[in-house]
Amino acid sequence: MPSSLDAYLGSQSGSGPHRQELADLIRHLSAAAVKLRNTIIAGGGGDNLGASREATNAGGDVQKELDVVADRVFMEAAKASRVAFFGSEEQDEPVTLKKDAPLAIAIDPLDGSSNIDTNVSVGTIFSILPVADEHRADPKTVFMQPGSRQLAAGFFIYGPQLLLVLSVGNGTHVFIFQPGFGGFVELRPSMAVEERAKEFAINASNYRHWEPQVRAYIDDLLAGSEGPRERDFNMRWVGSMVADCYRILLRGGVFLYPGDGRKGYARGRLRLVYEANPVAFCVEQAGGAATDGVNRILDVEPEGLHARTPLVFGSKREVERVARYMADPSALSERSPLFGKRSLFRS
Repeated sequence: MPSSLDAYLGSQSGSGPHRQELADLIRHLSAAAVKLRNTIIAGGGGDNLGASREATNAGGDVQKELDVVADRVFMEAAKASRVAFFGSEEQDEPVTLKKDAPLAIAIDPLDGSSNIDTNVSVGTIFSILPVADEHRADPKTVFMQPGSRQLAAGFFIYGPQLLLVLSVGNGTHVFIFQPGFGGFVELRPSMAVEERAKEFAINASNYRHWEPQVRAYIDDLLAGSEGPRERDFNMRWVGSMVADCYRILLRGGVFLYPGDGRKGYARGRLRLVYEANPVAFCVEQAGGAATDGVNRILDVEPEGLHARTPLVFGSKREVERVARYMADPSALSERSPLFGKRSLFRS
């Protein structure tokens, strides 16, 4: 019989001094995810959850009604746990809850909210960090720790099934909510990302804004068996990172959200602390890799809670190949001239 999330947390929530508090927080987050799932299924009791509000969040994105609902639900979960500081995409500044508590959580309460009204999978991404004495005087600094210091990370997917992808530092595991059971049970005990990618995920509509290295890499993928890669690739792009990440965990591939030439996009649009870091943690724990194009994501020191970063993650060999394109533009001259002039949508 599959292990329950509760049993898993009781035995696998790490060996540190705060493992029980960590397990308790994940339990409360899971209960909050079920509550949010029920809200989504019910359509908010008749409310238009995909409707835009007049407000914007800390990153300047227009908030949907469900963004605000999700933020409130997960803050309540944090308040019920031993959490000192709550950092959310929907809040300008970190919120102090229990200043003497040992944990902090950074969260994107609703990833992919632009997909709400089209009934596409959305999710919640979270990162759990330790709180040291030096962080208590200035809560902002707790979210300036590199991702390598995460105690746990994961994401919920609200789709045909409610899933939890979770790592507490000993592999990446997938749990599924079973209403008849009344909780989450283990669906996949240990994820392992395929080293060799066959699929890639990127928003191709931004091709004209990309740096030459990114264009060259995508051109080579699209050249397929006729090109320098000598095999065909398929493209997938959901526009909800949790869905794209779960697909890559299942069957390999590479995800790219690079910086580009548009105003405000030089460092990409994804947030390092509560999007890139937790995804990178889960992907690495499954044998994959995650970078900002060149540097390991989990080594980057955030400048603040809402700092942005380019992001490349997925099959390790493919992520490393992207880094070679980005780090050494001179290597592009070694590509065959036959492929050097191919465009994204060639005839």
